[in-house]
Amino acid sequence: MRAYLELLRLPAVFTAMVDIVLGFHLTHASFEPLPKFLGLLISSCCLYLSGMVFNDVFDVVQDASERPTRPIPSGRVARRSAAILGSVLMLLGVGSAWTVTALSGETALVLVAAILAYDGYLKRTLLGPIGMGLCRFLNLMLGASGGDFATLADFWAMPQVAVAAGLGTYIVGVTWFARTEAKMSARTGLMGGLMIMDAGIAALAWLVAANPRDGQQQAPLILLGVIAASLNMRAMNAITDPSPPQVQGLIKLFLLNYVTLSATLVYWQTGNPVLAFGTACLVLPAMLISRLIAMT
Repeated sequence: MRAYLELLRLPAVFTAMVDIVLGFHLTHASFEPLPKFLGLLISSCCLYLSGMVFNDVFDVVQDASERPTRPIPSGRVARRSAAILGSVLMLLGVGSAWTVTALSGETALVLVAAILAYDGYLKRTLLGPIGMGLCRFLNLMLGASGGDFATLADFWAMPQVAVAAGLGTYIVGVTWFARTEAKMSARTGLMGGLMIMDAGIAALAWLVAANPRDGQQQAPLILLGVIAASLNMRAMNAITDPSPPQVQGLIKLFLLNYVTLSATLVYWQTGNPVLAFGTACLVLPAMLISRLIAMT
């Protein structure tokens, strides 16, 4: 069982959940209708976990030399069994999305295509970080897809597209930062990843500043600034010492920061501190489980 939990990288799934919480509240006033929200949440979790599984299915040769303790190269999980698990999770994810709306099902299918493209090919190219950012972009849009839209253009509109683009850019930077996490990283690559993360946060800060929600502007801007400052100070440690343990530890931190970024945007959108705090609390199970199972 533990081998399969490692294959799924279970702690990271909570970062996918916040996409749905945020995306849903960008197009809904509350969690109602609850069945729609739960359908999208289940879909996102299944698709995210399937992407983690297929990541290892496609990477078995590379992992055999760089990460031989991973479940598949170590022999604890058969590659065929992993492929079946990933396929079942994808089918469940798409099926759950279709129970919400046709638009949700279509968005899930596009997300599946992006996941397979990234896992199967893009991550080995310079387009890898963009591919991962696209997956995050689409996952947040999946959360927004349960709304009542008169036209497709209404779906691909503000504020959900702008928020998804900003958070997607942040993930592009995290992925760039992590490109060579298994070995000594180049400082220039780490600095490039950090600059992209900062660009994503800056875009979100501009969005918040330009679109105040019932006076909920100052606190979200301060929180975004605190997150950015903390992120940059920690990143300097890895740029000074770009060893695998240092870089891998920061990648975990950056993923956890994604939760706090999303919670800040939930507060900006809803003005509800309890909801924002509840969203931020998703970082707790991620942190606790990550002590037993690696996030990356």
